[in-house]
Amino acid sequence: MTASEAPHPFRLAYVPGVMPGKWVRIWGERRPEVPLSLSQVTAAEAPGALRGGDADAGLVRLPVDRDVLSAIPLYTETTVVVVPRDHLVTAADEVTAADLADEVVFHPLDDVLDWERPPGRPAVERPATTADAVELVAAGVGVLVVPLSLARLHHRKDLTHRPVTDAPQSSVALSWPQDAHTDLVEDFIGIVRGRTVNSTRGRRPATPEPGKDEARRKPGTGKQTGTGKQAGAGKQAGAPARRGAARSGARRGRPRRRS
Repeated sequence: MTASEAPHPFRLAYVPGVMPGKWVRIWGERRPEVPLSLSQVTAAEAPGALRGGDADAGLVRLPVDRDVLSAIPLYTETTVVVVPRDHLVTAADEVTAADLADEVVFHPLDDVLDWERPPGRPAVERPATTADAVELVAAGVGVLVVPLSLARLHHRKDLTHRPVTDAPQSSVALSWPQDAHTDLVEDFIGIVRGRTVNSTRGRRPATPEPGKDEARRKPGTGKQTGTGKQAGAGKQAGAPARRGAARSGARRGRPRRRS
């Protein structure tokens, strides 16, 4: 196969914290002839990558512009506060935003939580990224509130986390351009939704080959021919005659009564 004949890959973008490995593995099992290429983008960049045609689909964080992008919500994450292991917060199994009122709470520029007003006291300067904020938490400067997947992504042995019960949550969705809902996109939708390999839901029906439908609709030759009907009729007509002959013969052979 030449380079020009190689199949176009299915391009999947995903945001930090999302783990697409399981779905990528299933794709390889079901569509081995179509390579899947992964690209990680920031949560802010993901919608633009889809609109600009840089990816066929993406595992993104909601919300997205539903006027141009379709989206299937997949799950909503627990929100946690990341703190040093010896922090007072660790004495509780979970906390509220009010429990963080006296803390310096970092609000990085790539924050994915839709805060009306972040809890706690603001830092002098907003960290550029979540990774930078985690480093500051490790230094004991403040705490950080993020989705659980990001806390796990930036895990450190000297840090831990606790759920924040009343904080905003982040939802992850599979998204794609509305005007580019291809069969490959539909195949990936089926994978993330757990459809079986034989499911055809959402796929466009295959176009039948010319002449095949006509051939299937034609009756088979040799069925119910005139000869067959006549033969059947002959058998049915002959049967009563034989039964009548048998009864007549039985009467002629019966002995007479003695007088």
